Amino acid sequence: MAEAYIVEAVRTPVGRRGGGLSAVHPADLAARVLTALMERSGADPAAVDDVVLGCLDTVGPQAGDIARTGWLAAGLPEEVPGVTVDRQCGSSQQALHFAAQAVLSGTQDLVVAGGVQNMSQIPIAFAARQATGPLGLTEGPYAGSAGWRARYGDRPVSQFHGAELIARTWDISREAMEEFALRSHRRAVRALDEGRFDRETVTVGDTTRDEGPRRDTSREKMAALPPLTEGGRLTAALSSQISDGASALLIASEQAVLDHGLTPRARIHHLSVRGEDPIRMLSAPIPATEHALRKAGMTLDAIDLVEINEAFASVVLAWLKETGADPGKVNVNGGAIALGHPLGATGTRLATTLLHELERTGGRYGLQTMCEGGGQANVTIVERL
Repeated sequence: MAEAYIVEAVRTPVGRRGGGLSAVHPADLAARVLTALMERSGADPAAVDDVVLGCLDTVGPQAGDIARTGWLAAGLPEEVPGVTVDRQCGSSQQALHFAAQAVLSGTQDLVVAGGVQNMSQIPIAFAARQATGPLGLTEGPYAGSAGWRARYGDRPVSQFHGAELIARTWDISREAMEEFALRSHRRAVRALDEGRFDRETVTVGDTTRDEGPRRDTSREKMAALPPLTEGGRLTAALSSQISDGASALLIASEQAVLDHGLTPRARIHHLSVRGEDPIRMLSAPIPATEHALRKAGMTLDAIDLVEINEAFASVVLAWLKETGADPGKVNVNGGAIALGHPLGATGTRLATTLLHELERTGGRYGLQTMCEGGGQANVTIVERL
């Protein structure tokens, strides 16, 4: 049976909006991790079959197939192609899936998977705003579709509305979400102080460390913030930070490992993606995780570490309630509430952190999932070697 191995994984620090990475061209952000990936792995760049990068809002400096542009901006071989993937927040996790599937199918042997996003330069949903004007709850890519309206009516469609629906449906209080957010910051600060991210990050200019974690945050400060929507439970402190960054992994077949003298660090154990209610939008990790574990013949007890994207605190808390997962295994180094969420890069950022933490702790299996626009969720299970 064919196998797909993770040979190397690297990421930039995650920069705050307007922070140290904000002026860096997205192609150059991608180039930084692509260069480091090839140097660290020792693989011949000319042997790479394809470069698959995730990115949203592919306009302006992110337009024109940023996967190809980033590879060329890195000075890497022109004969290697690139393709850009958009599965919303799960774009680079899907890039990882496409890369692994290419290797598992036997059609390719060495594939780069990653993602890049500069949200300081290209704000979230910028392309949709350009097409439809300022986004309200029922505007954006869905507006004007007769088929959509016939199926879903005029119900609001936004991540903020979805996060609020989840908080109400699973009866998650603002206080519980604030406690979760505070824990995310504390875990991220601890990880930074203990150097847990040092091996996985590469310096970009003067930016050497993640800029998002807040040492001085508190429940009192969070409690003073206004809700994102009138009468809602969610605040800015309970959602992921707008961020800039890039990340990448090198996926290899057994033949590529032998041919290039590579050292596999993990094996892709399972890949899947599922959809759910697009109005609630962000709860898909729950059925997606159930589906993945069933397909893999596993239970959460066998999983040593979990990375689930902290798009909003309600997303992770609802997932914890439904799955019964041990919170002590979940986002042990903090998540997007503290570290930030550079949309197109977060999927492989999570995978990179998951791999390095499995190696640090000696864990065997890691599971990664994240909510995505349109009510979707990818699940990846990796086995450390």
